[in-house]
Amino acid sequence: MQFGFTLKPDHTIERTIALAKQAEAAGFDYGWLFDSHVLWRDPYPLLTLIAEATSTLRLGTCVTNPATREPSVTASTLAVLNELSGGRMDLGIGRGDSARRVLGKPPTSMKDLEQAVHVIRALAEGRSIEYEGTMLELPWSPGHPLPVWIAGYGPVALKLTGRIADGSMLQIGDPDLIRWFVSQVRASAREAGRGPDSVKVMAAAPAHVGDLADGRDRTRWFPALVSNHVVDLVNKYPREDLPEELTTYVRDRKGYDYLHHAEVGSTNARFVTDEIVDRFCLVGGVDRHVERLRALAEAGVDQFNLYLMNGNEEEQLEIYGREIIPALRDVAPARA
Repeated sequence: MQFGFTLKPDHTIERTIALAKQAEAAGFDYGWLFDSHVLWRDPYPLLTLIAEATSTLRLGTCVTNPATREPSVTASTLAVLNELSGGRMDLGIGRGDSARRVLGKPPTSMKDLEQAVHVIRALAEGRSIEYEGTMLELPWSPGHPLPVWIAGYGPVALKLTGRIADGSMLQIGDPDLIRWFVSQVRASAREAGRGPDSVKVMAAAPAHVGDLADGRDRTRWFPALVSNHVVDLVNKYPREDLPEELTTYVRDRKGYDYLHHAEVGSTNARFVTDEIVDRFCLVGGVDRHVERLRALAEAGVDQFNLYLMNGNEEEQLEIYGREIIPALRDVAPARA
């Protein structure tokens, strides 16, 4: 199993770089940044600095979207960062949640997302492509491959991921739900003539090692964040098309304040029970984390992406690097 971490860009620049360097030394393989440019610092200058300060981490956005950033701009930025980092960039992309909603705008369409993936990948890799009636090319691009991870839980998003993506970003730590999502991605990959295991699977969720009650309080914000996507799905699809375990917990949800997005102690999480926290997040002692990560690997997860934004970040990196990553390094994900 591989390990990544995601930072919410609200730290000082110096601390952001220090955390990335510590994570690389602790054995993490990927470093990701949230992309919500109004709520927090823009990720791309920070990714530039992290690329210069590290040598092995693969880096990317978790996640950008094709509306707040025009696809050719994203492609150019990633091509430069690939040139700077020696080809260590990945693209994490979705329809857009907080980055769009704080502007008073809805997430973009799946059609626009699919088009953006093709445009960004081609341009960043140094190939020409037609975009909105014009042939485009970045002749200076170093041409490094750009792995693309698509974020989304809905049937259409999962089908798109299986059809065109290199990776599936699943914001949840529940092995049963991961197993259901993976089955959808693999079925789509088969339909597209790809191998069912051609798409890597990421489980992205907060993790906090320590006292169980404290960990629950620190990570309760996450199921509230996930509920934004679930409400969109419930409003779009018949409930029978979605796992009941994903949809039932939002019944008592009263709304969501994006000014307190991904925030420890946020009032957005008042409706989230301990049971939901335990399903969606990784909390408690080291043994609980190792057990859950083994279950995630058995569900098909290649990479666990630790949402590192629950306090005590340096301590959590140290514990994961010393006790958890070594215990899981040789665990392979279940294949189709």
